[in-house]
Amino acid sequence: MSKVEVISMGCRLNLAESNALAEQLADQDDVVIVNSCAVTNEAVRQTRQAIRQARKRRPDARIMVTGCAAQVEPETFRNMPEVSAIFGNAEKQDPVLLNQIVQSPDRPVVVSDIMTLQQTAPHLVTAYSGKTRAFVEVQNGCDHRCTFCIIPYGRGNSRSVPAGSVVEHIRTLVDKGFKEVVLTGVDVTSYGPDLPGKDNLGLLVERILKLVPDLERLRLSSIDGVEIDERLFALLTGEPRLMPHVHLSLQAGDNMILKRMKRRHSREMAIDLVARMKALRPEVAIGADIIAGFPTEDDSMFQNSLDLVRQCQIVHGHIFPYSPKLGTPAAKMPQVPADQIKARAKALREAVAAEHSAWLDRLTGSVQKIAVEKGGRAGHAENFAYVGLNRPMPEGSTVSARIIEIKDGMLHAEVIA
Repeated sequence: MSKVEVISMGCRLNLAESNALAEQLADQDDVVIVNSCAVTNEAVRQTRQAIRQARKRRPDARIMVTGCAAQVEPETFRNMPEVSAIFGNAEKQDPVLLNQIVQSPDRPVVVSDIMTLQQTAPHLVTAYSGKTRAFVEVQNGCDHRCTFCIIPYGRGNSRSVPAGSVVEHIRTLVDKGFKEVVLTGVDVTSYGPDLPGKDNLGLLVERILKLVPDLERLRLSSIDGVEIDERLFALLTGEPRLMPHVHLSLQAGDNMILKRMKRRHSREMAIDLVARMKALRPEVAIGADIIAGFPTEDDSMFQNSLDLVRQCQIVHGHIFPYSPKLGTPAAKMPQVPADQIKARAKALREAVAAEHSAWLDRLTGSVQKIAVEKGGRAGHAENFAYVGLNRPMPEGSTVSARIIEIKDGMLHAEVIA
């Protein structure tokens, strides 16, 4: 019989949890778990598609659905004949209940109130990118209520993993040979206030760097700029082991749209934050999440988002065409026509691509430290530029390489040490 298969949709946090699910259910036969995403309607559609494809590929397997889409709209999957069981985000943190669900001969739907969950499960912490990079969950859930976002209802309120557990886990990963750790979560910059010591992300980063001195690289996943305090800012701009790669949850570049999104920052705050970071650490690479076509967005508002890409030199962009999610306030606002949303998303991607191309040009001739990844012929620099190497190097090693050319939109380098 075939062993358990876990299909992960959406974010890095889902990927980490999918790895944990695969480990917990390793002794199960002919089971497919689809770990769903609900961030957009398209994500839910892709989840349904993955379920149907799994049925065609493995007609004898029991197909089960979990994750955010299962949490917020279980009926969608209850109505699919391919699905044998549905369980929510809280249930996948309970190994005993999880095994009961998987082994049930019935067609269970077990989705509890995620808002009652008070803590993260320390075993749900890691995803891997080859032998080089590990993604460690330090936080889950979100206390904010952006008008476009359904995720708090899929993930619950913000919950933090105790710092001691994080440090011990990272120490174990380093002992196994991992060079880089990425701290991840739903709203990672909200880390800490729910813990007894009232920690924050800056304190956690300091603790990791101090107590795991052999960790070469620490990186942060998407962060909310308004939650970057003085301690975290000082680390981002002055700590060499904290990578010069900051991915900001910006969402828009127009103040009225930001207000209607119920975001807590302004356009000016975002521009100022990036300018201050670059003044102290010029090599920092900026990434951002931006939504195209949010309800009520007119041409001038969109132009402000387009201009923000250039003003903040956004070289790593996640561009999301807006789609209304039932149950969110934005779904009730006046909608932008679908063709305009598509065109605006395309324009934003092109603007990011232009910034990315100019950035690669500036890196040509520089020496970068590359963490060698699967295959040994490429890896990521500290600024998260992806770099091809002129000769194979051991996976998991770190090498210095001089950037010699750009080919097919990718940097290529000559290993020098």
